[in-house]
Amino acid sequence: MEIDPSEESSLYRTLAGAVVPRPIAWVSTTAPDGVDNLAPYSFFNVVSVAPPVVMFAPVNDDTAPEGLKDTPRNIRATEEFVVNVVTEPLAEAMNATSATLPAGESEFDHAELSRADSRVVAPPRIAETPVAFECSLYEMVPVGDSTMVLGEVEWVHIADEVTTDGKLDVTKLDAVGRLSGSFYTTARDRFSMERPP
Repeated sequence: MEIDPSEESSLYRTLAGAVVPRPIAWVSTTAPDGVDNLAPYSFFNVVSVAPPVVMFAPVNDDTAPEGLKDTPRNIRATEEFVVNVVTEPLAEAMNATSATLPAGESEFDHAELSRADSRVVAPPRIAETPVAFECSLYEMVPVGDSTMVLGEVEWVHIADEVTTDGKLDVTKLDAVGRLSGSFYTTARDRFSMERPP
């Protein structure tokens, strides 16, 4: 099979099906009117460690104000957000927060998730998640039909149960990754290889 992108209406299925598993940014924001928003995004990764910067890229919504979904619109207005890590016990709740809700209704309440106060930003983090990154807006970059949101990590919350000797332990963090369509994966099957010199 060979694909010429210029002859396809969209490469979404191919890209989303081949670039797997993708980590999920479960992003919490607070709208200017005070409503807390929560949504998952699987176009997500680390961009830099000095300064510490993460990114996620929501697809634009032509039917929404400014063409942006609630999350990037809230970030543009407030310049703050929290990236919460999705673990297997939270997968169903994460999926519930992808629902389209009426204006003024919070996904926190819809998915029955608890809010926890953040340390340096206004939006709450998800109390049930073992890892959360409080972020300030670094930059928003239009990329085709998406908007890449870069956030500088200002504070990190890590539950003790996913640490060993004071450091995050990847063998204890049951993170969930996105595959394609309705498929997800866990991080249970791990293997180790020594990097060559």
